[in-house]
Amino acid sequence: MGKTFAEKALARASGQSETTAGQIVDARPDRVLSHDNTAAIYRLFRQLGVERVKHPERLCITLDHAVPAPTTQHAQNHAEVRRFVREQGVRHFFEVGRGICHQVFSEEALVLPGMTILGSDSHTTHFGWLGAFGAGIGRSEVAALWATGELWLRVPESMKVVVTGSLPPWVTTKDFCLKLIGDLGQDGGLYRSVEFHGDGIGRLSLESRMVIPNMMAEFGAKNAYLPPDEAVFSYLEERLQRRLRAAEAQQDTVECAAIESQLAGLRSNALYPDAEAAYVFECRYELGALEPMVARPHRVDNVAPISEVKGRPVQQAWLGTCTNGRLEDIAAACDVLRGRRVARTTRLLWNPASSEVLQAALQLGYVATFLEAGGVISAPGCGPCMGNHMGVPAVGEVTISSANRNFRGRMGTRESEIYLASPAVVAASAVAGVIADPREIVG
Repeated sequence: MGKTFAEKALARASGQSETTAGQIVDARPDRVLSHDNTAAIYRLFRQLGVERVKHPERLCITLDHAVPAPTTQHAQNHAEVRRFVREQGVRHFFEVGRGICHQVFSEEALVLPGMTILGSDSHTTHFGWLGAFGAGIGRSEVAALWATGELWLRVPESMKVVVTGSLPPWVTTKDFCLKLIGDLGQDGGLYRSVEFHGDGIGRLSLESRMVIPNMMAEFGAKNAYLPPDEAVFSYLEERLQRRLRAAEAQQDTVECAAIESQLAGLRSNALYPDAEAAYVFECRYELGALEPMVARPHRVDNVAPISEVKGRPVQQAWLGTCTNGRLEDIAAACDVLRGRRVARTTRLLWNPASSEVLQAALQLGYVATFLEAGGVISAPGCGPCMGNHMGVPAVGEVTISSANRNFRGRMGTRESEIYLASPAVVAASAVAGVIADPREIVG
């Protein structure tokens, strides 16, 4: 019988010739992700009685969830993370302002096709856009990985989502994901490998693809997978070459050797499911049949077409997060904002996903367009997503957001409402002062 991507990926990660869904394996991930919570993980790590991380070269750490530090406690946590990074010799560390871990590690080509990455963030599923096995785990599990280099995992059953066609104007992969989750429920992919197939995937831009496995965390998925193609390989090749040049300039022979090896195996290390692989569930979506969708409070699967929710007044519109904080997203928002102003009753915020995104947006004129419309730009990072700062709503306020979660209190205020939508819908709503369809604003 053929094998799914998940079965192949965890066979590789556990050093076995093959695995089967339901099997327990001892996985040795290629990368271990953490962010601001590294400080808390380190305290757990020390309780294990271990002094040194077994494989510090595998660790990837950002400061991104509460940046710049909004409180003394956050600042203290950041100081502890920096100290840990120095003590353990962690190579892949990114400071305040570089951006959100999932975006930054993609930009830095630290995760490659066929790799396994486990991380103390639920959206580690994000790396499925690269053809990697990415899964979120708990802090104690990350501490164990630091100590031993391995962790037991149950090989997930897999479901197959066949995607065909092309997206219509003003419809995005965020709308596709909301449609899928609305149809099957927020537990529809629970502990499954959600594997995407079909000619529709290859027609999507790379930034559009990134949205899909990221949002599958809200579907309950253990991991998600998109098959890597030449566009993905070219993206990674260019970024690996950039890292190689930097390592050569620093005369870092260890890093040079590692990157040269990754370049040599970039395509051959990719994994693809077999045509005869067994899936527990299969569904199909035609992208051309989709329309803008909105998730209403307080569940991500409380989804409706925008025609059913438009007109709801909003006080805050927010662009950003690891789901929709990229260049393509601010470009779509600016297509709506250009020559228009944010409504007097509404405020529009943007947290770029990374410094690279912010710099490109500045060069392309998107920053000027956004500011001229009355928008507010904050530091690259997670921003208001988990209610730390930079956009906490007041009691009774309504936020329309390009984020991934809308449960009660997610943005810091239980007595408020969060609607989820694409960046274009967020921008249109900011202009109208109510939830609005960009097709009616722009024409």
